[in-house]
Amino acid sequence: MADTTLGTGAQLAREVTTQLAAVDRATERLLRTVGDLDEVSVRQPSLLPGWSRAHVISHLARNADGFANLLIWARTGIEHAMYASGDDRDEAIAEGAQHSHRLLLEDLTASCDRFAHSARELPENAWTAEIADAVGDPMPAHHMLRLRLLEVWVHLVDLDHDVDFADIPPRDAEQLLEDVVQQFGGRPDVPALAVEVDFGDHRRTWDLRGTTAPPSRVHGEPGPMLGWLLGRTDAQDLRGTAPDLPDWL
Repeated sequence: MADTTLGTGAQLAREVTTQLAAVDRATERLLRTVGDLDEVSVRQPSLLPGWSRAHVISHLARNADGFANLLIWARTGIEHAMYASGDDRDEAIAEGAQHSHRLLLEDLTASCDRFAHSARELPENAWTAEIADAVGDPMPAHHMLRLRLLEVWVHLVDLDHDVDFADIPPRDAEQLLEDVVQQFGGRPDVPALAVEVDFGDHRRTWDLRGTTAPPSRVHGEPGPMLGWLLGRTDAQDLRGTAPDLPDWL
């Protein structure tokens, strides 16, 4: 998990406001993209094996509702899991994927609105409450905003319709890279790797130390680097020696 320390008081409020705004912007792009689809294109394959674009849209809607469930947990202190079970989640996604384009868009819009409204109504002190993610790992409530941002942008690209990783705003891309690298951190199946990313006005380097071998070094811009680390794209737009990576999740 990424470092999610936000401090308290005014600092926490500012950071939450910033994160919510980033999720809102990504969601606006998502809804525009889904709105541009039609009954034919929504049935076509996404970039995720075995999933149509309709499956991706249905997943994003259920994910928004899942995070809304976690907001209930954070607000009340009573455990309220993202999903009743993994099977229930999968069944809901599959069922939703059969809906018409119009119903898919309406469902996605409504679920995103529910999450956004609940997030803005959450008391400030509840953002530091300990909850758990979809697999049961503990996290502070504010971390769900990072997770939702990652979900929206990555699956927007998976829709394979006029959006790729290079379209992600630099600030968002930097945060997503930070979170993806943290997920890789310490895993024994990850090769030793130094990742250097040029954001235009600054550069950042992350070290993945899955082994004690001398690290490979890979350089590039945020979009291509993010796509490669996530296993969505190859390393042709990167420089250096790009090793084979295990699945991110």
